[in-house]
Amino acid sequence: MDGIDIIDPRFKSFVLPNAPLEELGTGFRWLEGPVWFADLDCLLVSDVPNNRIMRWTASGGVSVFREPSDYANGHTRDREGCLIGCSHLGRCIHRTELDGRITVLVQRYQGKRLNSPNDVVVKSDGTVWFSDPFYGIVTDYEGARREAELPPNLYRFDPRDGALSIVADDFQSPNGLCFSPDERRLYVSESGVPFATDPVQHLRVFDVSTDGARLSNARVFHKVEPGFTDGLRCDEDGNIWSNAGDGVHCIDPDGALLGRIKVPYVVSNLTFGGRHRSRLFICGSHTLYAMYVNRRGAERP
Repeated sequence: MDGIDIIDPRFKSFVLPNAPLEELGTGFRWLEGPVWFADLDCLLVSDVPNNRIMRWTASGGVSVFREPSDYANGHTRDREGCLIGCSHLGRCIHRTELDGRITVLVQRYQGKRLNSPNDVVVKSDGTVWFSDPFYGIVTDYEGARREAELPPNLYRFDPRDGALSIVADDFQSPNGLCFSPDERRLYVSESGVPFATDPVQHLRVFDVSTDGARLSNARVFHKVEPGFTDGLRCDEDGNIWSNAGDGVHCIDPDGALLGRIKVPYVVSNLTFGGRHRSRLFICGSHTLYAMYVNRRGAERP
């Protein structure tokens, strides 16, 4: 199939010979943070350097959802269906309430400002897990240049009592993250220090404690080549779909590369959506793509 590399025979059943890569919109600067709203049948996606969040629908195409967005990056939904977002300019995690109001959930750790929250997921218990690298404060392109007050950590926030805790503190730059379908594992992208000549870039995995509050047994899970891992999602069988320098890679739960979907431009992030969560939405630099696949995304809010 054109644009598809079958590395492992299993991947042949994951893709469809009559479902090509489709262009949904272009003319952006750098797309990030896609999230699917099944109840509204729409995709929201950040156009980070343009300081706006875009909306895509099958009937209406692309429109502006929010501008300015405070240089929003990653998004997810909580258990109530609210939009949870990462703000580079606000250096915070915020929630868009169902009535449209925006509530800041967390902005500081022990009195110090966060760096630039990048990606976020919500666990089934309602806790909010997010990465906080330096990317939004090292240039003005995706936020504003500022001094870091904290190391680049991985955090867990509990909205029930407001507790914020560091769950991993040994990253150069944590980036995208997702839980396995059973939530026994957390996958986290290590995307490297900005402008470093020899950055550490790989996908790590952690075991999640039985109480769902702590991580252990950190290890390198996979090294994406070419490029590096940024955004990632799990399908319902636990396979990881990740960005790469040449498109999207699919990796099995043991860390083996199954196959590749070639994309014309550098991919930053992706998510599953559509009627059965079997449409893969892909952020390809300045262009939004989609492709139907023969796998469904792990069910998430």
